[in-house]
Amino acid sequence: MKTQTYSGRWALVTGASSGIGEAFARELAARGANLIMMARRLDRLHNLAGDLTAQHGVQTLCIEADLGDPAAVADLMARTGAAGIEIDMLINNAGYGMPGHFHRHQWAAHARFLRVMIEAPTELAHHLLPGMRRRGWGRIINVASLAGIIPGSAGNTLYGASKAYMIKFSQSLALENRPHGIAVQALCPGFTWSEFHDISGARHLMNRLPRFMFQTSESVAEEGLRLLEAGRIVHVSGAVNRLIAFVIKHLPDRLALWLIVKRSKDFRVQD
Repeated sequence: MKTQTYSGRWALVTGASSGIGEAFARELAARGANLIMMARRLDRLHNLAGDLTAQHGVQTLCIEADLGDPAAVADLMARTGAAGIEIDMLINNAGYGMPGHFHRHQWAAHARFLRVMIEAPTELAHHLLPGMRRRGWGRIINVASLAGIIPGSAGNTLYGASKAYMIKFSQSLALENRPHGIAVQALCPGFTWSEFHDISGARHLMNRLPRFMFQTSESVAEEGLRLLEAGRIVHVSGAVNRLIAFVIKHLPDRLALWLIVKRSKDFRVQD
């Protein structure tokens, strides 16, 4: 299949300072897209922007923002509107995990998590879809997870639930907007080489898992964009992850949950 180019279009990537978000920024720039990159680490964004402009000649706008702030999305829309930028592509990638059991965290921590993982990406899509529909073209990738497909596990209580939401949300958006030239995808990676597990405190668990279970961030981003253009609404990246998803889907619920109970200590931080 011919690689889709996005020359002259503006793409917004959240959580672009590392991992899958950075990989998406690099892949989009290689395909000609101009980039709005959001993250909390502005120095990393500027370094990345310099690389992408030098390599691909694209325009960039770096925005330091924390999507846990209820005003972050409105501030972004005001800034891009003032610059006259029309955003044709949205990569909702920003996210993190909260290790441990639900009752161990204060509600303020859970509320912030839900804001970053559910409310902010939903709000961004709501703001950007009218313009995409008016122009008759748009692309949205919501980075979900294999965790949104397999049964929930003890620990990281809200993570799988938030990713399951993003999968269902993406399916509905895709069906509503496909007649208007807009493609939407829930991208569901599994274990990926990135800083995610360092931040969530699970690196010691990841180091015990076999290397074949992991994808690179670059392969996740490339797969996501390629399958988005092929019309795939929900895509589980990586052959190993697709096998896991297939097996779980065809097991009785009771057996699938038993397997997760038995193995969750291998990939979830317990109290």
